[in-house]
Amino acid sequence: MNWKANKQIYKRLQAKGQHFQHVCEVGVYLPETSNVIDFIWAGVKTTLVEPDAQSIKAINQLFAKQTNVTLVPYAVYDYNGTVKLAKAAASTFISELKASPALVNDAYKVTDDQSYEVPCRLFSAIDTGDIDLLSIDIEGAEWYVLKNMTSRPKVLSIETHGSLYLNPFLAEIEEWIEVNQYEVWYKDQSDTVYIKKGLFPIAANEKIALFFRELYLSWRRFKKGLLQ
Repeated sequence: MNWKANKQIYKRLQAKGQHFQHVCEVGVYLPETSNVIDFIWAGVKTTLVEPDAQSIKAINQLFAKQTNVTLVPYAVYDYNGTVKLAKAAASTFISELKASPALVNDAYKVTDDQSYEVPCRLFSAIDTGDIDLLSIDIEGAEWYVLKNMTSRPKVLSIETHGSLYLNPFLAEIEEWIEVNQYEVWYKDQSDTVYIKKGLFPIAANEKIALFFRELYLSWRRFKKGLLQ
């Protein structure tokens, strides 16, 4: 979850001279933490996918005057129907998952009194086929978005890691990334940002920064593992 007021992804893409017609974020939580909020304020067509009732209310309030925003009030999963969420604030996750940041990093215990049911959809039922930037942060279920996606965005931001946590579908995600001809641009504390190969050259300093970021993330997981 990116809590910074000005999102790195927007600033970095602006610096690369990249422009977008339709951005989408799956897993918003609070609207002010949205990874695509800068695109919203810039007037870019935006689809926000968020199932939590409190978050939906907050999103509708903040973006009430933004005619470029469409809110889809569903969870994304591997079928159309309903699914249970385990409530953990910013780390709320689908309770059927075997791994999520809350489970791995915080030793969260799923209980009935902290679980609630929401409607869920295949991402193919939401995807209009023209999304050119997609941000996915749904606490371990990101693969189900890629698996059923129609669009092939120019840029993908996916929560893949964080502290001890590694996305439980990282192997599937990385295989999909390779097959669909994406490459890693950069990583932050929790997300990996991929671009379509050939979208723009990745600078030497960006490649060096990525190398050291990956070293740091590996060391951090190793160190935290020793302390547990």
